[in-house]
Amino acid sequence: MRARVVLAGLLVAALPALAEAPDSSARPVSRTDTGHATPIAATVDATLPDPATPDGLAGLRPVQRPAALERTLNERLAYELRAAGIPGFVPEDAAVAIARSQAFAARSPLALAQVLRPEVRPAAMVERVMAKRRERARGAVCGDISLQGEAVGYVPGAVSGCGVQDAVKLRSVSGVTLSQTAVMDCGTAKALKRWVEKGLKPSVGSYGGGVAALRVAAHYACRSRNNQRGEKISEHGKGRAIDIAAIRLRNGDELSVLGDWGGGAEGRILRQAHKSACGPFGTVLGPNANAFHRDHFHFDTARYRSGSYCR
Repeated sequence: MRARVVLAGLLVAALPALAEAPDSSARPVSRTDTGHATPIAATVDATLPDPATPDGLAGLRPVQRPAALERTLNERLAYELRAAGIPGFVPEDAAVAIARSQAFAARSPLALAQVLRPEVRPAAMVERVMAKRRERARGAVCGDISLQGEAVGYVPGAVSGCGVQDAVKLRSVSGVTLSQTAVMDCGTAKALKRWVEKGLKPSVGSYGGGVAALRVAAHYACRSRNNQRGEKISEHGKGRAIDIAAIRLRNGDELSVLGDWGGGAEGRILRQAHKSACGPFGTVLGPNANAFHRDHFHFDTARYRSGSYCR
């Protein structure tokens, strides 16, 4: 108790000294440019123009180029544009960039003219490419360069119901070769192209290097369905069908409908390819349809009111 009373007395005695501390303590002195007299802030403020006045604001703006210098620059720019062979009006910023690049190219042709510009192709290479294009154009059928073959025209049928109007003899579709030329009409050829591009190639992907060819089991033939006596004329007899027995890969392997349909990676690819044909073609049959199709896919362009028939 006595200690508390003594502490309180000491605090009361110290209050006047604490009250005088701010006035008596040392304070920092403003910096000066010489260390003695004028503050630096005053010196800086005295050297800058006052933005509040028109003259002060003008002092903060860049000095306008002399008219003579401006004319010289424009004349130089026009000269460089003419030398570069650039006709017509060019926006100023684009013109400046063009002129600068041309000037740089003149000073350093190896850095720009040769590095950024492709080398001219040899004339022999150009001629080979053009010859190949002309050959493809000559071999195009159905008005589509992706369909390579030969126009046949009318193919008469041996019996009533057979025959093809405006037939073509197809040898490749979108770069995929057919093992034998296949006779069909253009509607079937275009359906085959859609399947090759949208169904077959995505289904195979890069497996075995991708699709190289198709092994054709049958195309145009004047016969009845499944070669059964008394049946209707097959779509093969009208040039609207094609049978595929295998898919040949770029590495030389084959995905055989007869041997690979069951399972594994090959079977999955075949099933996906078979499924993707439903849409481009009106009828799609495979090993699950019946015994007649255990070794091939049958595709035809017959149309049904209920849509495509796929099994």
